Amino acid sequence: MSFTLAIVGRPNVGKSTLFNRLVGKRLALVDDQPGVTRDLREGEARLADLRFTVIDTAGLEEATDESLQGRMRKLTERAVEMADICLFMIDARAGVLPADEVFAEILRKKSAHVILAANKAEGAAAAAGVLEAYALGLGEPIRLSAEHGEGMNELYAVLAPLADEFAERAAGDTPETDVDVEDDDMEDGARVPTATRPLQVAVVGRPNAGKSTLINAIIGEDRLLTGPEAGITRDAISLRAEWDGTPIRIFDTAGMRKRAKVQDKLEKLSVSDGLRAVKFAEVVVVLLDVDIPFEQQDLRIADLAEREGRAVVIAVNKWDLETEKQEKLKELREEFARLLPQLKGAPLVTVSAKTGRGLDRLHGAVLKAHEVWNRRVTTAQLNRWLAGMLEVHPPPAPGGKRIKMRYMTQVKTRPPGFVVMCSHPEKLPESYRRYLVNGLRETFDMPGTPIRLTLRSQADKNPYKGKKKSTPSRLRKHLDKKPHSE
Repeated sequence: MSFTLAIVGRPNVGKSTLFNRLVGKRLALVDDQPGVTRDLREGEARLADLRFTVIDTAGLEEATDESLQGRMRKLTERAVEMADICLFMIDARAGVLPADEVFAEILRKKSAHVILAANKAEGAAAAAGVLEAYALGLGEPIRLSAEHGEGMNELYAVLAPLADEFAERAAGDTPETDVDVEDDDMEDGARVPTATRPLQVAVVGRPNAGKSTLINAIIGEDRLLTGPEAGITRDAISLRAEWDGTPIRIFDTAGMRKRAKVQDKLEKLSVSDGLRAVKFAEVVVVLLDVDIPFEQQDLRIADLAEREGRAVVIAVNKWDLETEKQEKLKELREEFARLLPQLKGAPLVTVSAKTGRGLDRLHGAVLKAHEVWNRRVTTAQLNRWLAGMLEVHPPPAPGGKRIKMRYMTQVKTRPPGFVVMCSHPEKLPESYRRYLVNGLRETFDMPGTPIRLTLRSQADKNPYKGKKKSTPSRLRKHLDKKPHSE
């Protein structure tokens, strides 16, 4: 039986560092400045033979109003209620602060299982802080050093009995049944799949476009921190959910500003985390603000997703604020076709993350883009199509050398990739390559998806082509000469 462990504490006590150590990856952003983490981040943790879910939370703040700190605190309190066990961390070098005493009192009331950990406890400088931790009334503190991996054995010794307790409780709650479940899953001799691999979707865009609000609307709960402030999201948070019956893993990313404006080290880390999410995604939703759509940064983000070979869906948010909807939609489509020709035919959907309108259309567009991204065309169809394209518009003959296109095949999907065997591939102009790519889009119904077209020359069967004739060197010829006999 797996359990859920929430790591809570004041800002900058080392929660994200411990989270990264437990999951075995650098998933959470870590920096010296306090308040880096703002959203809840879940991960699959491993500690010896224990397997459990760990939640990294924002630093507990004393604010209780609707400010950013107050909303962060509410999200952390929600994680405490969701979790089976809370690991309350303090900074052993700073000692117990008044805020620690307030939060210890809150945890005693909210959580049944609270484990106290004194982090940064390496060295003699932390001894006094560890002793002060006893005064919090949460039992004996575990001495930890999340950065150096010290104290993991002590943490395991505390978690193991609790894990056994949860496992026994789960075994007692399991009802007995006489029904053979395996037989129920069989239908006409074929096993009906009970779980499918989730669709990977990344939502990207400029700051304050409404990415976190959109994801909250999709999953049906306020799971991500939102607000009027720009740049709230810092980590690329992934969430598993079902969207109208489709299992998805959706990534919320930090807003991406122009590179010249990104000076802060933390913002650079946030943007690189978002770029990594784009590389792992299958479908990228580029979210635009209806008031200022197709800014230069929006175009760069969409072009990045296309260059990475991802299926792209353009979504225009805050549509509920637009008064002249038909005129605006016509204008958006014209700008899209003019500014992003490399994504010709990609879906453009209008949504309102605040009211939830348009999410059904967005769901359909994402599924359609994913299906096109995985499309495969047979070699016979491709070669019939290629013959027709060559007949309508033959390739040019640069320098009098005629380019012969012999045959074509699809070598990959995700995105679709094609190879054309031809003579003199290096002489084929880029315009003719675009002619072929656009023809593939129209004939085989592949709008918007990136298409990779490679030209190759057939290997020449002459084994001596390109080889120089082997002749003796001048020095050897000179040495081999014999003097004339007198």
